[in-house]
Amino acid sequence: MKLSFKWLSEYVDLSGITPEELAERITKAGIEVEHITDLSRGIKNVVVGLVKTCEPHPDSDHLHLCQVDLGDEVVQIVCGAPNVAAGQKVAVAKVGAVLPGDFKIKKAKLRGQVSEGMICSLQELGVDGHLVPKEYADGIYVLDEEAVVGQDALPYMNLDDVILELDILPNSAHCMNMIGAAYEVAAILDRVIKLPAPSVKEIEQKASDKIAVQIDAKDGVPFYGARVIENVTIAPSPRWLQNRLIAVGIRPINNIVDITNYVLMEYGQPLHAFDYDRFGSDQVLVRRARDGEKITTLDDQERTLSAEDLVITNGERPMAIAGVMGGAESEVTNETKTVLLEAALFDGRSIRRTSSRLGLRTDASSRFEKGIDPNRVMEAADRAAQLMCELASGTVLQGIVQSGEAQVPPRAISMPWAKINAVLGTSLSKDTILSVFRRLRFQATIDGDALTVSVPSRRPDVAIPEDLVEEVGRMIGYDHIPATLPEGATEGKLTDYQKKHRMVERYMTGSGLYQAVTYSLTSEDKVGAVSLIEGEGFRPIKLSMPMSEERAVLRQSLLPELLDVVKYHLNRHMKDVALFEMGKVFLTKEEKLSQQPVETERLAGVLTGYFRPDDWHHDGLKVDFFAVKGLLEGLMALLGLSDRISFVPSTRKGLHPGRTADILLDDAVIGFLGQIHPVLQKTLELNDTYAFEVDLRTLLQSEVPALRYRSLPRFPAVTRDIALVVDQDVSAGELTEVIQKSGAPLLKEVRLFDVYTGERLESGKKSLAFSLTYLDPERTLTDEEVTKVHNQVLNELETQLGAVLRS
Repeated sequence: MKLSFKWLSEYVDLSGITPEELAERITKAGIEVEHITDLSRGIKNVVVGLVKTCEPHPDSDHLHLCQVDLGDEVVQIVCGAPNVAAGQKVAVAKVGAVLPGDFKIKKAKLRGQVSEGMICSLQELGVDGHLVPKEYADGIYVLDEEAVVGQDALPYMNLDDVILELDILPNSAHCMNMIGAAYEVAAILDRVIKLPAPSVKEIEQKASDKIAVQIDAKDGVPFYGARVIENVTIAPSPRWLQNRLIAVGIRPINNIVDITNYVLMEYGQPLHAFDYDRFGSDQVLVRRARDGEKITTLDDQERTLSAEDLVITNGERPMAIAGVMGGAESEVTNETKTVLLEAALFDGRSIRRTSSRLGLRTDASSRFEKGIDPNRVMEAADRAAQLMCELASGTVLQGIVQSGEAQVPPRAISMPWAKINAVLGTSLSKDTILSVFRRLRFQATIDGDALTVSVPSRRPDVAIPEDLVEEVGRMIGYDHIPATLPEGATEGKLTDYQKKHRMVERYMTGSGLYQAVTYSLTSEDKVGAVSLIEGEGFRPIKLSMPMSEERAVLRQSLLPELLDVVKYHLNRHMKDVALFEMGKVFLTKEEKLSQQPVETERLAGVLTGYFRPDDWHHDGLKVDFFAVKGLLEGLMALLGLSDRISFVPSTRKGLHPGRTADILLDDAVIGFLGQIHPVLQKTLELNDTYAFEVDLRTLLQSEVPALRYRSLPRFPAVTRDIALVVDQDVSAGELTEVIQKSGAPLLKEVRLFDVYTGERLESGKKSLAFSLTYLDPERTLTDEEVTKVHNQVLNELETQLGAVLRS
């Protein structure tokens, strides 16, 4: 919501307070002011000028030579605007002036003619081109006759205003209009509020003679009212009205449309003006649309309606989508003579569904969704009728033709007044509490221990006692509330899961990986490119209304988006990339969702290039399968799961068939690691890239036995090395497992230190060398004892895996 400081000052006396101070006070009261925009910033020395003469440039077919009176001098200005003419009062940037963008005006020659200044358009003065009235979109802006030559031109265009942009949340929707904001500011500053008092001059003819109103969808339309204004003259709005609309981000169209927009911003009540003669009937019927029914809206788009949508009809055809947008068929045009003015209440949930389904969000729909003041509907209609009478020469027929009930009584809330102090931790007196509600314009009384507050209909967000506590807290200022701990409060601490989560995060960053955060949405092509759940029957979860095809499906893996991040870096000549992400994936086996998908947390990483670059001290370490495996082994050791984790060769979609392994926890697959498949690497334009993904939730929730510490050994260990010749398909892991089982309990450590394949071995064979460490913590082992166990290990290796000692 854009709040004009000058407009606001008409309702509340803002003397003695700057826009910046007001913004701070509003923010401290709980409604954040996101931006403060001074419309005059960057503009200097722009004055009102009178074009005395305007002649064609002798050497140009589109330039004009203008003699312009600036009050203290008459200067010649060369102007290329097609609408410049003698007798106009215009905004002139004098020589030495500065315009937005630090554009300085200098004396110059254009096609041989001297030009001493510039006649300005609104765009050149910093106004967004989308907000400029159509008649001035391609030319200079013409000021009113009342503008005084030589004076500062900015006030005549409202460019001396300051705009406060409010961040409107559901509980601050009452500030989505100038009157609502005025109530808020008056309460914050404890000042008097002055509100408009509409006075409509009606003729004797009754509006009910021209129109009838019927509501068939009463569950979605509590009230519908219609006024009739005849003999209107369609013309541009006066400058003051145009300036106010431009200030709050609305483009002026014509006086009738501008009045409905003005009242929308002033009262927060959406109105709609139909051309009565094009409406095609003397009856307004509000009903649900028929499935497949069509309407062309004001944006010239044909829209297909459903049975959930509310429509305004002429008894037969839809003329407007209720609360969202009017129809082109009954649009106000330059030929309009009679206006049918709608002022209604619509169910916010219904409007929200229609707006979302059609992808059509408007100023009107957003206000109906958040809730409007039902007691302002009639007053807003009167205000618009009054302005149409004054600004469009209209004749207002007597009465509002209506159906339903618009007026609602105030909401009464009772509570012990001491609860306010108990919740806020303050010691406010009764008088202080009552003064807060007086400032808010809430009727409040305290009788004994009971506080009773009458909440006006303009504040639908105040509904329960806790809301009253919040109102008191924000009005006295949160910075005035003492910081206290609740009684009996205990010290907060991390859960075991949170501790391990942070431990994993620190380990990854400490290992040289950068943490990434990618989108939870991906495309249908990418969702199954590389996945932990391959072949388990899980289905992609599509959004009903995606923003784009690239963000249309909930992710089932973190890797597709991480691979895009790697590609992004490679395209910028960053060849060494190491990233990890900890995030949620979304899984379901249902073709059509009947319940929420399962959310589970994953840890994923992608690495390419060099894990450790070359330097003077050592050679670089290039990323390969074993570098990634070592990274994960270090993580498992940190979590105390090394004894329960194993790596098993596997094949997976999107991964290299010979460089991929599943990660098992107690024989159950919890993840994988491997190189991205060469075909996928080529498609994504990647270098050799390695990736891993593990089920982080399962990993962190696994129970780990308590740490047990052992004293340093007092007796020496015995080390024996063995080189084993085995078939190529026998893994080092299988050999290690047999060695550990057959060598227990004296065997304490097994370490692989060499792998050899070459000419000296038979075809299909390989040699693996292990170092075995034997130790008894209570005594010194003899050679005979070690040899006995060592031979037992060799026998088991030969029996189970066909391993023989290499000679």
